[in-house]
Amino acid sequence: MNDENMKISAEFWEPLEQEEKDAEKIERPSLTFFQDGWRRLRSNWVAMVSMVVILLITVGAIVIPWFWPYTYKEQDLNLANVPAVMETYPLGNGKNVYVTPQYTLIVMDEKGNLEGLAESGRKDMIGKKNYYTVDDLSLCVDYSRYSAATTEYRTLEKKAEAAGTDMVETADADYLVNYYAKIGETAPEQISLEEAYNILENKMDRVVVTAGENELTDTVKLRNRTYLLGTDGLGRDLFIRIVYGARISLTVGFFAAFINFVVGVFYGAIAGYMGGEVDNIMMRVIDVLDSIPMTLYVILIMVVVGPGLVSIILALGLTFWVKMARIVRGQVLTLKQQEFVKAAIVTGADTKRIILKHLIPNMMGPIMVNIAMQIPSAIFNEAFLSFVGLGISAPMASWGTLCNDALAGIYVYPYQMVFPAIAISVTILTFNLFSDGLRDAFDPKQRK
Repeated sequence: MNDENMKISAEFWEPLEQEEKDAEKIERPSLTFFQDGWRRLRSNWVAMVSMVVILLITVGAIVIPWFWPYTYKEQDLNLANVPAVMETYPLGNGKNVYVTPQYTLIVMDEKGNLEGLAESGRKDMIGKKNYYTVDDLSLCVDYSRYSAATTEYRTLEKKAEAAGTDMVETADADYLVNYYAKIGETAPEQISLEEAYNILENKMDRVVVTAGENELTDTVKLRNRTYLLGTDGLGRDLFIRIVYGARISLTVGFFAAFINFVVGVFYGAIAGYMGGEVDNIMMRVIDVLDSIPMTLYVILIMVVVGPGLVSIILALGLTFWVKMARIVRGQVLTLKQQEFVKAAIVTGADTKRIILKHLIPNMMGPIMVNIAMQIPSAIFNEAFLSFVGLGISAPMASWGTLCNDALAGIYVYPYQMVFPAIAISVTILTFNLFSDGLRDAFDPKQRK
């Protein structure tokens, strides 16, 4: 064979470039447990939106009271029970008036900024009329028509009870005759008592406002610019009280999360790792604590400490870590049989190092999910305890106390109940959705 044919070209001995070496390599960047969980969490838009809402609520609860013009306990009895949206009568001079359920007049400008009560004149209690003055303009609030209709309805109600029926004669009440004549319909001979009440409550003119000799018929709905969500029965700004309620609820929720992590995690980890008699004694202590209702804890603590936020926090501190301890103990019983724990024992690691450096980091997924789920539970418990009178004391605002205060006037001033209820619902919902997202992102069992 010719030696020249045996020669190999020098170009075949040139080393490959790095790009050529990696041309067929299939790999992806190495991710830690938290990096991988964060990547999964970002792909869940519901959880991300919930996280943003939680951050906004938290930041708002901290920052808003710094610059808001009112405090949670500042009162103005002249502007009590003013709603967020008011049906007002324009006066034509840049002023509008709102008629309260007590038939007083609140003056505001055309943008909805409240100026206070109208200057009161005489009150005709017999004729059911109140007289006021706004910028030299005489106004009269006539509620005699509704008052007379109320009296007639009570008469109809007594007749129906005496006859043992819920049907009443239309001709027996002037306000029913006037109503059907007003809408241009023929009045039926009989209608139910419920229908008569609906006509009285919703369709009969509650009040007639006159300026001089002219009746004011045009109404304009204005948003309350002075008090964004209205005022309560003592004239306190409902918005800032809800913000302070968020402070209380979030404080309780985050404190419960902190107790969960500090007490529940370490208690459960020690019980699970030590095993044997130690585990048995520690779990019996948990069974005893868990058998006592939290309401009883609160009552007993209130006797010693007194009502308030401290009582609720102490009660949560005694009970809310129990579930976390059980979860962590179950995880530790499984993990301590793994090879990495046995290797740590062989290398001479003590119990503290094994728990802190090996066991707890490998349980962070279930721990984070449980903490996130306990926060809305703590918030709801605080709202419930405050609602039944075992929580925050007046004048401090809590979502539960706000709902309790609004309960007496729920039919007349429903907004005082609606806004705190919405705050509770939105906060608990966002925490629950966020905890679901954490579970999907960090729980290895959810991975496919």
